[in-house]
Amino acid sequence: MESIWQQRKGQLAAYLRENGIDIAFITSSTNVYYFTGFYCNPHERFLALALDARTGEETLYMPLLDLSAAEPFGGDAKLVPISDTENAYDVLKQQTGAGVSVVGIEKEAVSIAKAERLGEALGGARFADLESFILSLRMNKSEEEISKVLDAVVMVEKVVAHAASHVKLGMTELELTAEIEYQMRKLGADRPAFESIVLTGARSALPHGTPGYDTIKHGDFVLIDIGVQTGGYCSDITRTFVMGEASKEQRVIYDTVLAANMAGIAAAKAGVTLATVDKAARAVIEKQGFGPLFTHRLGHGFGMDVHEQPSVSGLNQSLIEPGLLFTIEPGIYDPVIGGVRIEDDVYIQADGSVRVLTSYPKELVLLGN
Repeated sequence: MESIWQQRKGQLAAYLRENGIDIAFITSSTNVYYFTGFYCNPHERFLALALDARTGEETLYMPLLDLSAAEPFGGDAKLVPISDTENAYDVLKQQTGAGVSVVGIEKEAVSIAKAERLGEALGGARFADLESFILSLRMNKSEEEISKVLDAVVMVEKVVAHAASHVKLGMTELELTAEIEYQMRKLGADRPAFESIVLTGARSALPHGTPGYDTIKHGDFVLIDIGVQTGGYCSDITRTFVMGEASKEQRVIYDTVLAANMAGIAAAKAGVTLATVDKAARAVIEKQGFGPLFTHRLGHGFGMDVHEQPSVSGLNQSLIEPGLLFTIEPGIYDPVIGGVRIEDDVYIQADGSVRVLTSYPKELVLLGN
């Protein structure tokens, strides 16, 4: 039985043959992992999976210092370690040989400098973009992948619960962030899926604000937007709390965002457009007069990266299909009162129905009581 890695490389090889592409060079660390199961961060060194459609040969280039880590994932690929004293492009030219006319690359991942050196090493071959094809493969998540995402979801929800029980008056955003990221590591996360967001008071109205030295005060919104990466896959969750007592205005904002979140989830199913989901949630917020304060799309796909396709926006007319994994995260951002965002991770199952992967409670929680 073929492994998931062999299946994915088989799909890539078929695409290369169908589109007249001689050889593919996959250089994104995430995409190399997607096709092989091997992950490393090469930093300034050279990493690539080469798949030759002419011969069917696979070659995995990696820094010499990562050879031992790569060996269990080599499969049918020839492993070519490159030392720090070697010129990676000379090695690549020697291994590839002549006769390459069209080279497939991920144009979003390859810098101009790298493309120029790659083209020179391959005798001026023409480039074809593989980005959209690879993203289309990655967008359709298998049940095996969702199992890994669920591991990340369970882990991050434990972190949210810990944060909610340990937050104190006078604690700074950065102090709470440090406690959150310590718990991530303690629970076994490989890393935060993105830079953790902890915002309080009026600063919670910054959709992607950076934690600072502001202290948590009585009556403040406390917005926590965090995710972990574990086993190669990410989670992404946002919950908003109030420290102490909530005002009437805060409760109206919170209840509106919660209703929008639920409306978006209810609208998500196979056969409707992604725009429909965005509009269902946005309509709730607009009806309450907060439309101008919801300043971003409803959600985004995720998986091995925390931001992937699809984009859940009012302009995306693509139909939802089974296998899609994305967030639903409406928000209202009042520059005086503060902001509320409630984010869930959802998956479109084989029967077309939506499965909500996140389960942390969404009712308004008053901290410190």
